[in-house]
Amino acid sequence: MQVKRATIVASLALLASCADVSRLPPGADVGTQPTIAEPVHRWIPTLQVAPAIGWPAGGKPRAAAGLQVRAFAEGLEHPRSLLVLPNGDVLVAETNAPERPEEGKSIKGFFMKLFMKVAGAGVKSPDRITLLRDADGDGVAETRSPFLENLHSPFGMALVGDTLYVANTDGIVKFPYRRGETRITATGVKVADLPAGPLNHHWTKSLAADPAGRYLYAGVGSNSNVAEHGMAVEEGRAAVWQVELGSGNSRVFATGLRNPSGLAFEPRSGALWAVANERDELGSDLVPDPFTTVKDGAFYGWPYSYFGQHVDDRAQPPRPDLVARAIAPDYALGSHVAPLGLAFSQRLSWPAPFGDGAFIGQHGSWNRQPPNGYNVVFIPFENGRPAGKPVEVLSGFLSADSKAYGRPVGVALDARNGLLVADDVGNTVWRVTPAR
Repeated sequence: MQVKRATIVASLALLASCADVSRLPPGADVGTQPTIAEPVHRWIPTLQVAPAIGWPAGGKPRAAAGLQVRAFAEGLEHPRSLLVLPNGDVLVAETNAPERPEEGKSIKGFFMKLFMKVAGAGVKSPDRITLLRDADGDGVAETRSPFLENLHSPFGMALVGDTLYVANTDGIVKFPYRRGETRITATGVKVADLPAGPLNHHWTKSLAADPAGRYLYAGVGSNSNVAEHGMAVEEGRAAVWQVELGSGNSRVFATGLRNPSGLAFEPRSGALWAVANERDELGSDLVPDPFTTVKDGAFYGWPYSYFGQHVDDRAQPPRPDLVARAIAPDYALGSHVAPLGLAFSQRLSWPAPFGDGAFIGQHGSWNRQPPNGYNVVFIPFENGRPAGKPVEVLSGFLSADSKAYGRPVGVALDARNGLLVADDVGNTVWRVTPAR
């Protein structure tokens, strides 16, 4: 195993040495009016995977000036997403990809699976949601309970009244919830199916409940990079679904978002927003990952175009009719930052500018030089809209030689003025607060 890992790391170094390098000025591909670079087509795509090494003893991320960070819970198994319950308990989905017998059958797919294992994405899914409780309020969870087990690659979670909804990789299930309980033993009831299957390239299913508690919204990623397996396997994918809780009826709400991996409602406007992972293999400067409102019936371009009507000629046959109605996202987070977590802040008692805006967990690039993401950022808002460049909240997830101590995923605001961050390589939930 060590020999194989060393061989893969050496291969990554060789590929990185011949890959293209970002040519845009720093920050040019970020904001409401990003620079859209020219595509770079190469037989060997850009690869710079950060091997996962975990945190050294006493290691932790670096908080921005005026903030501090400490471990809320350590020793978890691939924690990905978070949900804070009304009593302050924290649910963390310990999860990873399910068995996908059709994934990685091509030569490129085979090597990508190997590279992703080096990046920390190859562990077996625990298929569990764990409850963390900080009863004494010291910022460290002293209670840890297996809250739900034997799930199927769970990711999204939402609580509506006394019902907990969990988005497994193949559908949404519900469970009865009683305030303060540390374990649910009831059998889950299927609410709605979601696209899955033996390929299931983007397996995570994000979830958000509307403020009125009438609907759930689920993010379903594509089955490919740019529809290279044909559009038949993309049915219902690269989309946000709406599920009516009263009837159980579901429908595709919006399309053309390659992997809408984080969903949340902006509290001032009530609008649904998403962060998504855009397409790969167009160079280090393409395509900026979007942060956008999700509108009913809207089409956001994938796979035929990106950032509005910039045509991607790899998607065949072309669909100029769809490109003509493609909507550009509201905001660009930067190319290949891989946003996975989203949480809105309003009236948070932190130093400026963190009172009104969005926290985003950026898992980090594997296909860009230099690396991008590997941090948590804050997007300031005014009147329900982005109003400035990202502010880095948490960094230091990469070593000086570009190895990954950790990779941030889900983010959530807790009941005591803290920001929680799930780190699936460091196997930790971090807690960020104002410095004392």
